[in-house]
Amino acid sequence: MNAATEGVGQRFKGLDTWSTQDVLEALWTGQSRAVAACLSALPTLAAAVEEALARLEGGGTLIYVGAGTSAVLAALDGLELGPTFGWPRDRLRLVLAGISDLTVGFDGTVEDDPDEGARRLAATGCGPRDVVIAVSAGGRSAFVVEALAEAARRGALTIAVACTTTAPLFDPARHRVAVVTGDEVVAGSTRLGAATAQKAILNLFSTTLMVRLGATYDNLMVNVRIDNVKLRQRAADMLVRITGAAEDAALAALDRAAGDIKTAALLLAGHTPEGAAAALTQSGGRLRAALSAATS
Repeated sequence: MNAATEGVGQRFKGLDTWSTQDVLEALWTGQSRAVAACLSALPTLAAAVEEALARLEGGGTLIYVGAGTSAVLAALDGLELGPTFGWPRDRLRLVLAGISDLTVGFDGTVEDDPDEGARRLAATGCGPRDVVIAVSAGGRSAFVVEALAEAARRGALTIAVACTTTAPLFDPARHRVAVVTGDEVVAGSTRLGAATAQKAILNLFSTTLMVRLGATYDNLMVNVRIDNVKLRQRAADMLVRITGAAEDAALAALDRAAGDIKTAALLLAGHTPEGAAAALTQSGGRLRAALSAATS
């Protein structure tokens, strides 16, 4: 048994006899402790982001690996990158144990199959330009461990996230993100504190990565995919903030740019569509640098 995440905490003995308020306070304390545990992992996470940047700027793919609750968290983080930050669909892969249809849950037996983990990872075409982040609360899932080991053999950057300081998952990892959340209020239910910590770490990793890759200007989501009325208005508001243009001019520029906020900002700065495209290419997709070049 992994004492870090699956131990039986004696302070929660008699939980089923507690009042509703006391149960809620115990759970809240567990969640708060889990988030606080992420702080010590930030230096390791920063190093992982810095190394991931170089690979992804070179056209690499971001690959998430997980099993059970960790697989759902990994999928959620990965799938949000496209709508929020414009991350290309063809540069995202999800290697999830035993999940083909979330409405019927997981097939838990797949988590114990190392060969399937290696096979599924290999099927992504993973190579040296790619970044693989594997998540497992206890760090022992055979599927996840062997998938990350296969990624390492293929020369990918390997990052492991687990809620313990010692785990087989750390062996093939270049960056080992340990977030010690301790025993759960409900013993062994890593969907609680451990899951909260994993979600926080994934959020921190992917959001920082996207910021560093140029998906934001200030704290604005300038790569957001505009696929409804609300987001079109939000995009126009961003353009007003960035360029100082009037709202009607921002909306018109957005239409000329086919909904691309960065291109619209450069059009408002006086670029032609061709010039805007060239400026963004030259700046690596970073709007601030492109606008600076346009006004220098």
